[in-house]
Amino acid sequence: MYYPDCAMLRKIIIFFVFIIIKCSSASGQDTLLHTSDWGFHFQQTVIGQYHFDFNSPYSGFNSLAGSEKAAYSVTSTVFLGRKLWHGGEIYFNPELAGGSGLSGSVGVAGALNGETYRIGDPAPSLAIARLYVQENIALSDEEVMLQDIPNQIGEMQPAKRITFTIGKYSLADQFDVNSVSHDPRSQFFNWALMSAGAWDYPADTKGYTIGATVEYITPQLTIRAATDMVAKVANQLVFDQNFSKAHSETFEVEIPHHLLTYDGTVRILAFHTLAHMGNYLEALAQKVDTPDISLTRVYGRSKYGFELNIDQHLSKDISGFFRASWNDGKNETWMFTEIDQSICLGIAQSGAFRNNEDDILRAGVVIDGVSNDHRKYLEAGGSGFILGDGKLNYALEEILEVQYATHLTSYFTLSADYQFVMNPGYNHDRGPVHVIGLRAHVEL
Repeated sequence: MYYPDCAMLRKIIIFFVFIIIKCSSASGQDTLLHTSDWGFHFQQTVIGQYHFDFNSPYSGFNSLAGSEKAAYSVTSTVFLGRKLWHGGEIYFNPELAGGSGLSGSVGVAGALNGETYRIGDPAPSLAIARLYVQENIALSDEEVMLQDIPNQIGEMQPAKRITFTIGKYSLADQFDVNSVSHDPRSQFFNWALMSAGAWDYPADTKGYTIGATVEYITPQLTIRAATDMVAKVANQLVFDQNFSKAHSETFEVEIPHHLLTYDGTVRILAFHTLAHMGNYLEALAQKVDTPDISLTRVYGRSKYGFELNIDQHLSKDISGFFRASWNDGKNETWMFTEIDQSICLGIAQSGAFRNNEDDILRAGVVIDGVSNDHRKYLEAGGSGFILGDGKLNYALEEILEVQYATHLTSYFTLSADYQFVMNPGYNHDRGPVHVIGLRAHVEL
């Protein structure tokens, strides 16, 4: 197991802090980056996590280690945007990412750090995270002011419009958004809280895909649909070029509403994916001691599922969220994590301590499960790309996450995090696991 060198992390942090200082000093100047035609933002997130030793009578290829050192992750992203013409924009995000999750981010279906991924060299490396163009077509004369935030230029846009997005992006930027629980850089760490656990969404191992999205946007209703490339091999970086046989479609309806004068949003999502997948029952039919689903992979296999996603302001200082998701679970998990059914809910309160409205206390609970076919495969000793203890005493995986985030300055936030995991990897024989974490987040 590789653990990032602390001296290397310090050098990276110092370098990007220098960028922040230089950009902050220029923020009052009339530069190209601060006109209405440009968007510029920056973020850096460093997370450290450690779990205490726990009961681990046996382990397999993809088990969370019963005892291990702390793990660290770092991401640094520059968000550049530029207006090309009236209604047209381009966005470019170079990103430096490195580090490792605990046990390489395996062993827990609701993995513990949403800033880490499962394969590749954990040494920090620079890559293009996003590079895409957007075209907005007006459907009304009425306009609204969009916020100046990462990958959104602050400008007037038609209140009713059609928006096309084409290029490399993260599908989670547009779908399954939730104001309370969505971003591991500023909200909950856990994968099954930041996104719908059973949505096996199209992405490479770092969370990005190549595709096209169309959105019909109005103040009362938003409808969006996307078609995207999928990985050539489960949870790998290379995309399958055989698009006619390997692709994923996602559809979502978003409805804002008011409940007792407080704002909320309901989102309903459906997805369908075709890929060169393996099948759990075919893997179990192999005449071998340990089934291997990768030996059953063929084109024509699919996965489909649904999600209900709600966020709701409950008072001036308190907001809540709820997600429920499901997929058919017949063929192997291909891109996100090994969850076939998931339900989660939580709450966030600002100003809970210090009487500072920018400080936020969060608490979330998630319960995850797998299909009967998936369960039998793991019980027989099979492994996916997240799970595989060698055998399994099945139980639902239950996770509690509690977090307190304090804003020390307008651009720097420090968060203390605790996760309690019952039945890691759906295995009643292992755990429970106590995980503590600390996150430093800079946003400009």
